[in-house]
Amino acid sequence: MPEHIWDSRRLRIAVDGYNFAMPKGTGVATYGFTLARMLKEMGHQVEGIFGLDVGETPEMRETMLYDLVGRERTETRKLARKRVRKEKLRAFMRQRLLEVPVTDQVLKEGLSDRIPSFDRIWSSASLFEAANWHFRYFKTFLKIELPQPPDVMHWTYPIPVHLMGSKNIYTLHDIVPLKMPYLTLDDKEFYYSLVKNCVNSGAGICTVSQTSLDDIVSRFPVARGRIFNTYQSSPVPTDVLTSDPTVDSNIIEQMYSLRRGDYFLFFGALDPKKNIARIIEAYLSSGAKSPLVIVSARNWGMTDVANGGSGITIHGRAISSERIIQLDYMPRALLFRLIRCAKAVLMPSLFEGFGLPALEAIQLGTPVIASNTGSLPEVVGNAGLLVDPYDVAEIAAAIEGLDSNISLRDRLISAGKQQSQMFSDARYKERLSDLYSSILRE
Repeated sequence: MPEHIWDSRRLRIAVDGYNFAMPKGTGVATYGFTLARMLKEMGHQVEGIFGLDVGETPEMRETMLYDLVGRERTETRKLARKRVRKEKLRAFMRQRLLEVPVTDQVLKEGLSDRIPSFDRIWSSASLFEAANWHFRYFKTFLKIELPQPPDVMHWTYPIPVHLMGSKNIYTLHDIVPLKMPYLTLDDKEFYYSLVKNCVNSGAGICTVSQTSLDDIVSRFPVARGRIFNTYQSSPVPTDVLTSDPTVDSNIIEQMYSLRRGDYFLFFGALDPKKNIARIIEAYLSSGAKSPLVIVSARNWGMTDVANGGSGITIHGRAISSERIIQLDYMPRALLFRLIRCAKAVLMPSLFEGFGLPALEAIQLGTPVIASNTGSLPEVVGNAGLLVDPYDVAEIAAAIEGLDSNISLRDRLISAGKQQSQMFSDARYKERLSDLYSSILRE
């Protein structure tokens, strides 16, 4: 690993908690968790910036933070309107970041796979909501201050906030709302202005694939020379990678009556870019005997594919199949077991900025059927079958091939061992080192 100007001292690097606070896990939350873990392992002080109301009593703030993290918001329409009015008002006010004591008074093991181990934590009520309103009103990022600002503020998502006195880095995972606007519900003009401001005002831009880097530079040429592709590393813990597969098999069979190597798996949010309707159509037309398991917590309004696709209509015909099993959101440790025991993971997405599920699969020794577009060919390499995500027959042929061809599966599993090394923790730390070194040198 090359010597960098900042390797000899311990940096303070802050990471936002925007996605950590969401009720269900997201790919961005996983990205942020892994980033914080890597920075800690590299010897740096990692701080968290949250947008939760932790109250005025210092000794209660840690309790309040962990009480609110991941909580589903339940409120009447009247209360929701009142909350939004407060958020709009905060857009005109100076944001006061309160320090949350990091102690052993709150037992954090129950959230240890979702919330990183921070050295210091700061929070301001409705910070991110207020920032969005501020940006809508003034077209500028909301400025926040800390008594002693960290060396780097790494925003894991395009958030219209700027921490004064720090090098602000914004991670842009992709620009799908601009590249494929029909696949997202974003306010496209707001999103364009937000990304443009991130590119123009940030000390640097981080992204997670060469595909995304090329897309961003093509749309925002000013980013050239200031954008860095760090890829990602997988959050699969070492103890999971080295555990006895037989134990995983027994757990999955006892819990779900699924045998190891005898089911296909899709996991993730059911948003349109995941291509779930074509996955189900391809699976049903493939004649595969192994069931299809769908693990998802959100359906983004795609009610026709909820409940395992039992209500889906394909070419005007209602489809129902007992071979399709839907499971709800589950702890990551259990999901890893499910991935490890699958015959293959199906991920022929219409587009991915990176494709973390594909990396998790090949690291756990499971072949992948992935799309031949976007970043997935970078991630999967020779460890999967690449298909046209719009061609149902091609997806079906890949499913049928993996269902019946043991030697093909073995070849893909073997290739995955080499491919996953490209995204090892060591390689990720090298790329992060290059990112921060370049930005702090300026």
